[in-house]
Order: sequence, then C-alpha cells, then structure tokens
Amino acid sequence: MALPDLLVDVLTNPRHTKWMAPLLLLGDAALCALVIWKISYTEIDWTTYMQQISLYISGERDYTLIKGSTGPLVYPAGHVYIYTLLYHLTDKGRDILTGQILFAGLYLATLVVVLGCYRHSGAPPYLFPLLVLSKRLHSIFVLRLFNDGVAAFAMWLAIYLCQKRKWTAGVAVWSAGVAVKMTLVLLVPAMAVLTLLSLGLTRSVALGAMAVLIQVLFAVPFFQANPTGYLSRAFELSRQFLFKWTVNWRFVGEDTFLSKEFSLALLVLHVSLLAIFAATWVRPSGTNNVFRWAQGLLQGRQQPIILSKSFIMAVTLSSLAIGLLCARSLHYQFFAYLSWATPFLLWQTGLHPVLVYVVWALQEWAWNVYPSSNASSAVVVLSLGVQVLGVWLNGPREADNSGPRKERIQ
Repeated sequence: MALPDLLVDVLTNPRHTKWMAPLLLLGDAALCALVIWKISYTEIDWTTYMQQISLYISGERDYTLIKGSTGPLVYPAGHVYIYTLLYHLTDKGRDILTGQILFAGLYLATLVVVLGCYRHSGAPPYLFPLLVLSKRLHSIFVLRLFNDGVAAFAMWLAIYLCQKRKWTAGVAVWSAGVAVKMTLVLLVPAMAVLTLLSLGLTRSVALGAMAVLIQVLFAVPFFQANPTGYLSRAFELSRQFLFKWTVNWRFVGEDTFLSKEFSLALLVLHVSLLAIFAATWVRPSGTNNVFRWAQGLLQGRQQPIILSKSFIMAVTLSSLAIGLLCARSLHYQFFAYLSWATPFLLWQTGLHPVLVYVVWALQEWAWNVYPSSNASSAVVVLSLGVQVLGVWLNGPREADNSGPRKERIQ
C-alpha cells in the first residue's frame, strides 16, 4: 500500500481506533500531570462548595440555609453527596493537590468512556485527536474542580450503557447525573424517544418513573426539612442570569439578553427544534410522522427496534446541542458537556474532515476567550448552529437492521 493510501486508511478506517485510543489516553494522562504540575490552580467555586458541605455535615438540611462565600447551594442532592466525599478525601477541602489528582482521574475515566462510545459508533480515527486537545476542558476538570465534570461522566456513561442496550442502567446513571447538575435535563427528549423506540410504551414509562424515584431518594433528607426550599434551589427554573458571565449571547447586547422577549424566543426555538428533530429521530419506526408514531405506540402497534449505536449517540448529543444552542446563558464550565460531543456531531453533519477541524478550532478558541467578546460569543452560537443544522440536514444514522425486531429488555 502506497504511503498516501496508508495515511488515508489510518485516518478513516475505524479499525485503527483499537490502537489509537490507548495511545491518546496515555498521552492525555501525561498532559493532565503536566497541567497539575506547571499551571496554578484557580479558585472559583471549590471553597464555596466546601463551606456548603461543612454546613451539611454539621446537620443542616434546609437548602435555603446552606450557603457559601459566593452564594447559596443551587445544585441537587447528588452534588452534596459527591462533594461530601471529596471534603473528607481532601482534608476538608484544604488539600487542593489531592482534589486535582482525583479530578484528573475523573477526567481520564470519562475519556475512556467517551473513546468507547466513539468506537462503538464507528467514528473515524481522525476525530480522536480532537478528544484530547481541548485546553478549556482540561481547565474545567483539573484547574477548577467543577461539578460539571461529575455530571459529564454520568452523561457519557449513560450513553455508553444505552449503546450496549443496558437501558435500565443507562437511565439510572443519567438520572444520577441529573441529581448532580440540572444541565442533563437537556437529554430528556432523547432519552424518551430512544427508550420508546427500543422498549415500547410500558417499559419506557416504568423507566421514567424510576428516574423520578431516583431524584426523590437522593432528596429525602432535604425534603424532610424543607421540600419547597429544596426544589426551588436545586431545580431553580427562574434563576436570573448575569450578562457579564455569559459565553454565548453577549453579542445581542445586555438589554436584549435580559429581556423576557428574548427568553421566550429561545424557549420557542428550543421547542420548535425538538419538534423538527423528532421527525428524524422516530424514522427507524418506519415513519417520520411523529403523531402517527405516537398513535402507534398508544395502540400497541409499534414493535421494539434495535437501534444502531451511532443513532443512539447522534440522538442524545443532538438533544444536548439543541438545548445548549437555545440556552440563554452558557458559562465556561458548560463546555464539559459540549467539548467531547462536538467532533461526533460535526462528523454527523457530513462536513469534510478539514472543515471539521476548522469548526472545532473556532469553537475551542471562542470558549477560551475570557471574558467573552461579541466575536467569541457569536462563534459559540454559530458553531452550535452548524452542529444542530448539519445533523438535521444529514440525518442521524439509522438502525442496524431495516425492520423492527424484538430485543431482550434489560
């Protein structure tokens, strides 16, 4: 085989990911160690997390009374339990180095799962270097110690389990991730469609009830103290966003950003995009008419379908991208969810590999501009727009098999 042909084969043949993935993982492990060694830790929320946890450990269960130096506790109960463990492992939060090492381990564990998801989906090897090159992503995990790293791990593990058709475990892990940070609620449409396609109505409703029950079980201690206070803080839907921290919509100006009209427009856009995408998501059922598909489900005429691993990943990540595109305010830590999703979504758009790298690089640049500017925020929105529009135009991959088949429910 001539050298050019060999190079093309290495970059495009998924069989090469078997040896490429471990090499990238080892290289990234060395990079994480270098970042911890050479770059100073940046204090943002860690101290506040530890102050809040100290109140929890002292016996406080009323969410409205759990606060730190930068504000109140605004994350669900799973966050409290994770950071309680970290509180004890890091000498009440004082041992920052141990915290960084633990988060480096979390980063690498998440990367292992991400690599597995990409390999299952048949993604080409040229995408894989993009999974280890993000400056902002390393910063979120090992220099900031944000809870988004924990939630991102839960998101990718849930995708991996769903690809393996471990639906019960996948939904349980996803719900546990929601209990760490509400951002994963953006995956609700994808989880609903995928389970309905794969398992049918009865089993999907049961899994939905299980997901809600997990949230309740996590929250029991806080429900006993102040249920309204817990729900209003942990799942605060009316939170006021500060213009100075936004990464995405700065270019529209502060007056527009803060207006109710702009918020409503984004909500309408979000719902509209989900409705449009639903027609492509239900296509493996044999129709792109969502109402006809739903009618078939209710009447018991839709048989469970074995979906391709690539289709599962495309639906999940496009649901995420739609939610991020329509979010009024993204902060830098939200890149924990987007960074590893972007290479796959850009591949799904059908863009030339060179353009995939160009869009990826522009997005990476935009998320590293601090504070955000009109130009960087516009690039953040446009890059998300390219991913969402491209996946819709190209369509997610279809099921492995053309016809509906029964599958073993797990």
